[in-house]
Amino acid sequence: MFIGEYAHNLDDKGRLAIPAKFRMLLDNGAVITRSLDNKCLTLYPRKKWEEIAEKLANIPIGQSSARAFARIILSGATDVEFDKQGRVNLPTYLLKFAKFEKKAIVTGQYDKIEIWSDDAWNEYAESAEISSDKVAEGLAALGL
Repeated sequence: MFIGEYAHNLDDKGRLAIPAKFRMLLDNGAVITRSLDNKCLTLYPRKKWEEIAEKLANIPIGQSSARAFARIILSGATDVEFDKQGRVNLPTYLLKFAKFEKKAIVTGQYDKIEIWSDDAWNEYAESAEISSDKVAEGLAALGL
């Protein structure tokens, strides 16, 4: 499983190092795409991505919002290859989408990895910490 938070710098070519402990779980390949949140990217192990892509391919085409959602996620997807230093090359359109500058935060999210710009992550984390009491109360109803 992917867990933890890591800060890394993007190089001038848009390459980002993925933590070694995460790379060990991605030996069958990976795909990166836009996240459901407008401020980050999601990197999926190949097998998990295939499950998601199949579901997206089978959503009702009669619903315009479903078609739009599938277009955004599928058109944003690209295969990831690691170089010898464990870096991935992030395409310009994904860098622009997530508003990356120099620093990135790589977070483990159990079965996937999220990649945030430093500013967006800090803003999100601060907001989440402020509302954590209310979130905890809601999760208690789910048995967590």
